[in-house]
Amino acid sequence: MACAAMGGLAAREARRPTRGPWPRRHLPAARRRSHRAPVRWRRQSDRQVLFARTVRRDAEAALRSGANLSALLPGARTAIPSAAGAAPVARPSPGLHDLRQRSQAMCGIAGILTDGRPLDDRQTVVDAMLERLAHRGPDGEGKVHRPSRALLGHRRLAVIDVEHGQQPMCSADGRYTLTYNGEIYNYVELRQSLIGQGVHFDTRSDTEVLLQLLMREGAQAVQRLNGMFAFVFHDALDNRWIAARDAFGIKPLYYVGLPGEWVFASEIKALFAHPGIRPGRDERSLQQYLTFQFCLEDRTLFAGVRKLQPGFVLTGRGAQVVEERCYWDTNYHIDGYHTEDYFVDRLRALLDDSVRLQVRSDVPLGGYLSGGIDSSVVCTLASRHVDAPLHMFHGRFSEGPEFDESAHAKAVARAAGGIYHEVVPTADAFVDELPGLVRAMDEPLAGPGLFPQFLVSRMARGVVTVVLGGQGGDEIFGGYARYLVGYLEQALKGAIFETHEEGRHLVTLASIIPNLPMLKQYRPLLKQFLSRGMFDDMDARYFHLIDRSQDLSQLLSGDALSAFDRRGVFEDFQRVFNHPDTLSYINKMTHFDQKTLLPALLHVEDRVSMAVSLESRVPLLDTRIVDLVTTMPPPLKFQGGHAKHIFKKAVAGLLPASVVDRKDKMGFPVPLKEWMSAGRVREFVSDKLLSRRSRERGIYRPQALATMLADPGVGGRQLWGALSLEIWHETFIDAA
Repeated sequence: MACAAMGGLAAREARRPTRGPWPRRHLPAARRRSHRAPVRWRRQSDRQVLFARTVRRDAEAALRSGANLSALLPGARTAIPSAAGAAPVARPSPGLHDLRQRSQAMCGIAGILTDGRPLDDRQTVVDAMLERLAHRGPDGEGKVHRPSRALLGHRRLAVIDVEHGQQPMCSADGRYTLTYNGEIYNYVELRQSLIGQGVHFDTRSDTEVLLQLLMREGAQAVQRLNGMFAFVFHDALDNRWIAARDAFGIKPLYYVGLPGEWVFASEIKALFAHPGIRPGRDERSLQQYLTFQFCLEDRTLFAGVRKLQPGFVLTGRGAQVVEERCYWDTNYHIDGYHTEDYFVDRLRALLDDSVRLQVRSDVPLGGYLSGGIDSSVVCTLASRHVDAPLHMFHGRFSEGPEFDESAHAKAVARAAGGIYHEVVPTADAFVDELPGLVRAMDEPLAGPGLFPQFLVSRMARGVVTVVLGGQGGDEIFGGYARYLVGYLEQALKGAIFETHEEGRHLVTLASIIPNLPMLKQYRPLLKQFLSRGMFDDMDARYFHLIDRSQDLSQLLSGDALSAFDRRGVFEDFQRVFNHPDTLSYINKMTHFDQKTLLPALLHVEDRVSMAVSLESRVPLLDTRIVDLVTTMPPPLKFQGGHAKHIFKKAVAGLLPASVVDRKDKMGFPVPLKEWMSAGRVREFVSDKLLSRRSRERGIYRPQALATMLADPGVGGRQLWGALSLEIWHETFIDAA
């Protein structure tokens, strides 16, 4: 295929009026929604209007014939009562495999860059790579061939300028080519700036804006981007290229360096379509996974496969990487000159502006709604920037109140005038979907929460094409209990020694007093912190806190334990934890999690949404917001013993008080222990972990696994880690 055509489209950008902090919607009275309006449930007569442009062709046909949407969404419950007062009924529906079979045709990129090697025989290789990314881009496929230089491919989900913006996109003279995955949220502003410099545009797409910006500014252009992205930009004249990834790692990019070739793709599985790349396990990465449940820095669990780190840009020529540099990192230079009110007002304005930018879309848009404060803020703000009620998607379990946050989610949807949807995952669906989910992940990351997250994404894809979520709130605003306990320890040491830290901030005894009443709810965590010795080095203390391999000492085989390079893994950890700009314990903890845990969570977010061709956006992860929060004095984040203090103060009045003040946020727990008492789940897990192939791997002791499975209360992180790792081996290593 030649370069994507850039037709003569002349369109005026539609701009929404700027809204101040938490105003009522500026709509005519007849269209204004009450903040106390009841939750809106989708009606039978609404279907064609709501879904005509969002579901796949077969789903559209089914709707036209009168079929219920729940038959197309596995495990979904959507309130469409057939009569007044009728309860919604869940119907059987196809699984992940069936859904993919119907939609083989969001964005995915792949390609090969060379030092002059002929690429004619690689055409089919790139075709095969793109086929493995089909779920990421059902709206089109493109490929550009620069003989003996580059083969660039792309799969597209059209979100902005649906009729144009095909990729790869080339400059008018054919010199430059861009293949790009993601969204540039400030593309309208960048476009206007470039027009002011005399640049002519043929489309309304953010792709053309990025292309023109890179043509003029090169790798420095990434500094101006507000968005989520991964791209490769090629200059055919001198065979130079640029590859970059957004600041937080929202969008993925993987690569392998081969003799004479540099191969890249949005997902690891696509790389294995290349005959020179075979799946194999990296032993150091396995040890990192067993320690943290994710890999550090640029490592993956596959030998030879690297990921471009968040906030990094590569420049190269031919098949060679010339330079790798970090273009964005968190700024921890404490601002001790501004008041709390300043930070509150500034944060409120940035939250609103980030959501305003991210609701830009030419296709239907909705929001994930867990019932926690992060997603609730995003959904509520988004509802103020769109012209129709926002669809809000929630998942809950029926195994008990400790697994059900739907009351909080419904309260937010009601207050915002949203349209509420929910899905109830089941044990049977867990067994049916987990193998396909591990394949979608590429690596055995995260916890079992990816399963309900996938079902919520699949439900959302039946209604919208773009969804907004609250990922990043805990890592940015200090929402984890360990941060608060770490701050208390830091305050105690500061009171004893009257130590100065990070600028003008002084920790004194007075800072501890407001925190004393809440200490009892963190007894186990405090015991774990303090038992290691308060005066040990900070890196050793945090490593011991998050090291999961300690719990595996009875499960790992003798060979695995003897080969385990614990010191080496600790040194890997230190490189990330001991950031030169972080002095306090709390900032070191949050920085480490932002560089490791957060990208792992975003990995899951990307894969579960892309598996169903849904684009997921995360407005809390705006570099302007993060730069503001990381420069705040730590007491503003934990004042009075309350986590997320500054965030909660900024959004006061926006959400129901029951959501802002709740102390029982669940984090989407999966009732794995309860399900293990059911025959099918226990049988599934036992078959995987006690199989002949599992025993032969030499990672776990078979008898220890059998003992663990015999425990009626089994179902914790050890079980999940072993199960997901075994399915990963079956899917990728055994099948190679």
